[in-house]
Amino acid sequence: MVYKIRIIADTENDVIRDVALRADANLEDLHNVITNAFGFTGSEMASFYDSDANWNQGREIPLFDMSGTDGTRQMDKFLLQDVLNEENNRMLYIYDFLSMWTFYMELVEILPEAEFSELPILLLSVGVLPEEAPDKQFVSQSDEEQSDDLYDDFNDVENLDGLNFDNFDDLMN
Repeated sequence: MVYKIRIIADTENDVIRDVALRADANLEDLHNVITNAFGFTGSEMASFYDSDANWNQGREIPLFDMSGTDGTRQMDKFLLQDVLNEENNRMLYIYDFLSMWTFYMELVEILPEAEFSELPILLLSVGVLPEEAPDKQFVSQSDEEQSDDLYDDFNDVENLDGLNFDNFDDLMN
């Protein structure tokens, strides 16, 4: 079986690559295909992350196991068919943790191997990556900003026409 995988860069403009790999290739093979397809040197750290339909980040699978354990949690230990085993399965890919190049990956089709004379292969290339990764904004609202947002509807004193004040005194007692 051959997996057709769509990889979309998290950039302002559309930057998309479709690649095809054997289902028994490992994630390190996919990592190498991605770095070549997007023009990276491949010399930076990277990780894949399981993802759900809403692109929520799940379990990390790094290029190298940095935990100091037995090395079972690294890319070369995971086959594509084990982590992307249904059409439309999704993963996230982060390349270069200083720049934080982020990619959304989706298994779009499972094809017979007979259709390909050479694998892995780049099937589609749309757009060019910018020189630098887009800045990631990891900003949360302060408690005060969140509190202000809660009362926005009540602070609209110019639109009081739709409110009923006939029994206001009864409500206050």
